[in-house]
Amino acid sequence: MDFGSFLAAPEIKVKIVTYRDIFQNKAMIEDRFGEEYKNTSALIKMDPADLKQMSVKKGATVIVKNSFGNIVVKVEESGYETPHKGIAYMPNSPWSNMLVSDETGGMGVPKFKDIEATVTSAKGAKVTDLDF
Repeated sequence: MDFGSFLAAPEIKVKIVTYRDIFQNKAMIEDRFGEEYKNTSALIKMDPADLKQMSVKKGATVIVKNSFGNIVVKVEESGYETPHKGIAYMPNSPWSNMLVSDETGGMGVPKFKDIEATVTSAKGAKVTDLDF
């Protein structure tokens, strides 16, 4: 019997900051529903120590969820030299927007730069498709 199958995957709490990416913008102009756009947009970048704690490797899929949404995206190491455990980065895209609250605090602008969520391994699940 494989007792490991009964253990829950480690879960990390993160604050997500969204950003614009020039390669993502190029892919969006060429084909908003194409694979290149999906590959540059449906991802989260995390601190290597957080990935190690979750036992997840670069290129794997992870579940990112909060009270507003639940998505599966690919994960990459952030590549920053300064450690930033608990801080993650996602391109501003339909995938990151699924995690944004509709509450604006009277300002009219959602909080794209301060998204609280949890991240856990998706164990090979496919990236969330966009249904239009």
